[in-house]
Amino acid sequence: MPVDPQIQALLDAGRHLPATNTLSVPAARAQYEARIAAMAPPAAVARVEERDMPGPGGALRLRIYTPQGNGPFPLLVFFHGSGWVLCSLDTHDGICRNLCAGASCVVASVDYRLAPEHPFPAGPEDCLAATRWCAAHAASLGAGPARIVIGGDSAGGNLAAVTALRLRDEGGPKLLGQLLLYPATDWHTPGWPSYAENAEGYGLTRATMEWFWGHYLPDPATQAAHPHAAPLRAASLAGLPPALVTTAEYDPLRDEGEAYADALRAAGVTVAATRWMGMNHGFYFWAGRVDKATAGIAEASGWLRGAFAGEPAEWPLVRR
Repeated sequence: MPVDPQIQALLDAGRHLPATNTLSVPAARAQYEARIAAMAPPAAVARVEERDMPGPGGALRLRIYTPQGNGPFPLLVFFHGSGWVLCSLDTHDGICRNLCAGASCVVASVDYRLAPEHPFPAGPEDCLAATRWCAAHAASLGAGPARIVIGGDSAGGNLAAVTALRLRDEGGPKLLGQLLLYPATDWHTPGWPSYAENAEGYGLTRATMEWFWGHYLPDPATQAAHPHAAPLRAASLAGLPPALVTTAEYDPLRDEGEAYADALRAAGVTVAATRWMGMNHGFYFWAGRVDKATAGIAEASGWLRGAFAGEPAEWPLVRR
């Protein structure tokens, strides 16, 4: 279908901005942070606070969102996206608030170390440590240690998938699910067909993905096929927690996300998969401004509620 008119209006409004891959890292970060002002007000939550935890490279900051109601609540440990290089707790504040309110769960948003200052494997190490810390300190967060899901968008979806693999292989803790929103699951070369179909014109471009990977992996020759960088390359996906995998029609990462959903399902994992038609990469940012983005947050929240209850929804790839 054509690009959704609400998304097209956002794309048109940003045509004057320089392409991310033409900018320095500081300039690109500033450009992404500036988008916050254009986002719709998110859902209300009961409380937001920040915590520090010891991480592999020093103190890690967490932003903790608590929903209305009486706990203990289930817990979503969330990793923000934007190519392992850009974005922050602030850019993803609205998404976290919407998921907190929609799923009635505590959300712990992780300020993991970014490339190029801290290239692979710093990000995955931080996310693993943060998940384990949150599980061990769940009671102090108002959450229950037996009801934990991890999730993220884009590069954050990659980090969630990698963390799920590592928890399976390296002693837990056990998860109830993984929320993978238009995740990066594979190295960009040679690239899936959606890399060519959506190379330019829809926000995230192929050139920008190459820029991201170039900053993230210091040694692609040895790291690009490592499952902790490209989880689709893992030898086995058996025994992983249930997943919601969402993709966008006009996204270079569409096909690798759907391939990961297929591979999970083939390995016996419970999977729900949705391709959001007319949408582009990053559309969850626009909940409250784009109707399908609002619906996407509602779908993710509903899936989370089921996963926390031990009854994760399952459906083959649907187009919405």
